Amino acid sequence: MTKIIGLTGGIGSGKSTIANYIASKGIPVYIADEEAKKLMQLPEVITSVQSIFSENVLDEFGKLDRKKIADLVFNSPTQLTQLNNIVHPLVKNHFIEWLKIHSNTPYVIKEVAILFETGGNTACDKVIVVTAPEEIRIERAMKRDNVSKETIVSRMNNQLPESEKITKSDFIIHNIDLNKTFIQVDEILKILSKL
Repeated sequence: MTKIIGLTGGIGSGKSTIANYIASKGIPVYIADEEAKKLMQLPEVITSVQSIFSENVLDEFGKLDRKKIADLVFNSPTQLTQLNNIVHPLVKNHFIEWLKIHSNTPYVIKEVAILFETGGNTACDKVIVVTAPEEIRIERAMKRDNVSKETIVSRMNNQLPESEKITKSDFIIHNIDLNKTFIQVDEILKILSKL
């Protein structure tokens, strides 16, 4: 039975960097946010998502404007819940199909930003959390998304506090210096290979 290893971390923690590093080792990695982006291009999903909002959330190509949607849902818990109720079941089913393709591997990594917030950790055999000091995370996210500090902080406030993620995880990666980070990842991968 293939083990599911959750990989999570707050905004700017560097979990994508870790996910890419693990994938470079030949380990199957499922990036939930990337798959959600692809699934949100499906015509029936576009229609469902647009129905949540009174204003137009499509771009000039008739695709969902993710930035506009993000801005709207961050100020509306109700719309965020409605959006999650559309997207999360799709991603969940997609992951189940993806897992079948990788059923011959000892374990897979499932990278999900809001793993604990959605209860996704209950479907994982182990959970790895990536962490970094808040100031570093804010700086990285501002640079990556080209947005203000206030925007990043308000997004962080929508996520479970870092300290809670740490207490709920089996492995913790402190991602400050990349070389040291990769050494930590290699140690964890060694342990996982023996599960």
